[in-house]
Amino acid sequence: MELKENVITLETPIKRGEIEITQVEVIKPTAGALRGVRLADLCSSDVDSLMVVLPRITVPSLTKAECLMLDPVDLIGLSGQVIGFLSPKSVE
Repeated sequence: MELKENVITLETPIKRGEIEITQVEVIKPTAGALRGVRLADLCSSDVDSLMVVLPRITVPSLTKAECLMLDPVDLIGLSGQVIGFLSPKSVE
């Protein structure tokens, strides 16, 4: 199995019924996935903006309630992926 750099292994797994989610893939957002949030807020890791966008760009698709219950360490990891997608290639 190839390791994807946009897959985050959660410090605190998410319980969804009988299923335990231990990894979340963050997919590159389209303009539509970013609607309703300010890009500047996302780039500064604004939690409210992340709560809107993360359910749209995660696999498995996290619910807003699950996002609200994320361990702060996991939220920072997911946020870093989102910011990475919004940064121009020249910055890398």
